[in-house]
Amino acid sequence: MKDLSLHILDIMQNSLVAGAKEIGVEITENKDADTYSISVKDDGKGMSPEMARQVTDPFFTTRTTRKVGLGIPLLKENAERTGGSFDIISAEGVGTTINACFKLRHVDRQPLGDIAGVIVLTAASYPAVRFRYTHTTRFGTYTFDTKEVAEILGETPINDAQIIHFLKEMIVENLESINYTP
Repeated sequence: MKDLSLHILDIMQNSLVAGAKEIGVEITENKDADTYSISVKDDGKGMSPEMARQVTDPFFTTRTTRKVGLGIPLLKENAERTGGSFDIISAEGVGTTINACFKLRHVDRQPLGDIAGVIVLTAASYPAVRFRYTHTTRFGTYTFDTKEVAEILGETPINDAQIIHFLKEMIVENLESINYTP
């Protein structure tokens, strides 16, 4: 995967397959500690301890349409390649949290990519699921929450084409206001 937003998309898709009704994505940039942390948390069906250990193996997948699952193993490899870390916390019937920490200034850290597009298009595709995206830098924190958006929109659906365009622009502008590192 060429950027971190595609890793996040892959994990959110796993969460949706696991029946999640709430998915939270948190990105924290800490220049002083030289860290770039990504956390994706869901309330899906969760995993057994054995499965949580196996999902970092590229030859393990629960899908029947293919014999490999590269999303999580690649994210783990990319984080560790920068001197960072990776872990999975999961409990059956509770949900899963995936944490990846990268060295912020490491040459091998991938760019974030189109996170606004990933968040908005996934939310528009699954309007019954609550998505929260929080991005923190030393200049502030921005949070996008589809529950708040739905309350403001009222009867207008989040997957309306004009709303999708507006929300993507809104996220981009707010990320610029906290001076995120692309």
